Amino acid sequence: MLNIKPLLFLLGLLLSMMAGFMCLPLIFALYYGEETAGAFMVSALLTGTVASICMRSGKHQDLTLNIRDMFLLTSLTWLIVSLFAAMPFTLYHGINYTDAFFETMSGVTTTGSTVLSGLDKMDHSILMWRSLLQWLGGIGFIVMAVAILPFLNVGGMKLFRTESSDWGDKAVPRTRSMAKDLFLVYLLLTVMCGVAYHFAGMQWFDAINHAMTTLSTGGYSTSDKSMSNFSDSAQWVGTLFMAAGGLPLLLFMQCLQRRSMKVWGDQQVKGYLVFLIIVSMTLGVWMWLTRDIAFADAIRLTSFNVVSVVTTTGYGLTDYGTWGGFAFISFLFLMLVGGCSGSTAGGIKIFRFQIALSVMKEQVKQQFHPNAVTRHRYNGRIVTDDIVRSIVTFSLLLTGVIVLLSLILVLTGLDPVTSLSGAITAVANVGPGLGPEIGPAGNFAGLPDLAKWSLAIGMLLGRLEILTVAVLFHPGFWKY
Repeated sequence: MLNIKPLLFLLGLLLSMMAGFMCLPLIFALYYGEETAGAFMVSALLTGTVASICMRSGKHQDLTLNIRDMFLLTSLTWLIVSLFAAMPFTLYHGINYTDAFFETMSGVTTTGSTVLSGLDKMDHSILMWRSLLQWLGGIGFIVMAVAILPFLNVGGMKLFRTESSDWGDKAVPRTRSMAKDLFLVYLLLTVMCGVAYHFAGMQWFDAINHAMTTLSTGGYSTSDKSMSNFSDSAQWVGTLFMAAGGLPLLLFMQCLQRRSMKVWGDQQVKGYLVFLIIVSMTLGVWMWLTRDIAFADAIRLTSFNVVSVVTTTGYGLTDYGTWGGFAFISFLFLMLVGGCSGSTAGGIKIFRFQIALSVMKEQVKQQFHPNAVTRHRYNGRIVTDDIVRSIVTFSLLLTGVIVLLSLILVLTGLDPVTSLSGAITAVANVGPGLGPEIGPAGNFAGLPDLAKWSLAIGMLLGRLEILTVAVLFHPGFWKY
């Protein structure tokens, strides 16, 4: 049975926090004397009013949630927050609600696809709001991935279950403590990134905005030229902190607590870092040999773009879609990879590829040793059959959503490359697609409204690991 009152109260609490965060860009609007001050005032007032109504209606002594409530709350959180967070965009210079919702959903899911242009001359408050949405979406997903998704056994996340994923009465205080520690580490890394950007030549406003969208692996920029508008050293800073954003934040927290940085023993982290290095060097050497470009520049360009795409950050530096067929196909598949579980990155995630490879090896081995009994282990934990089934189900659903979304985009009149890459970049939460229209050098403004709504739904499905939303459409979910 669904517990409506606790759900209303928690949604109201989240909306009240969103109304509070709207005050930050409001301060920027007032400081710079921008017309958007009214838009943020109205948005904060309306959001706060609805939040108050929800909290009053849902006020109850017992806030216990069952597994059905958790599935519904997880999906509703991203959807309802996006509906209200889109208001400042709607009230800003006549942006229609379709574009406003697309921009907001892209922000809170840390996808980074945009319909806005003229960023270099845009109001500071709007730029700050875009960056803040991605930063909040990043920490929100980390907490969800560490505490909620393992509890729901979504997409094989049960493998990373901790005591904070228990959601029993005794585990709730530990979950709150963990969320606070994760937030502080996330904030610390963001500050470090912002300072590094400033020393690399960025103005403080640009450095703060890019720090928020780098650690969240979101990819929103303050310039239409994205990271190509800044120095080579700023691009290396971006590469380093994007890679950090693709690592499990819980690992950073544990390293600080133990005062040691022993990350190489983690199977997922090792695979992630080795993959980034090998792919970046391979494409870098290929560019150096086939194009008229210095070796150092080739390594810088490929490293930045590979890390940007694999971590699903999506910053633009150069249009890698024009690098030739080898790079084009490489980046098309890199869009699906993703970072580590418990990071802000989207995509399939490295651990699923590692487990799939391990299962494949054992399956081949059993062809000539049919009586062999094997037990899969990952980072010292047994990979049970239900985890493997969950990963297989996730992978099939991911493929099905991409195919369906691609077909819908083709029916709206888009070409096959734009449709396929658009579907992949939305579901994997990457940002830019491929092709002249939605590639790194373009944006999504020219797409039909149906395509934008479809892509926004794809972003939500990808951010919530698909299964979290898919379970809501099962008839048995709603039976008491």
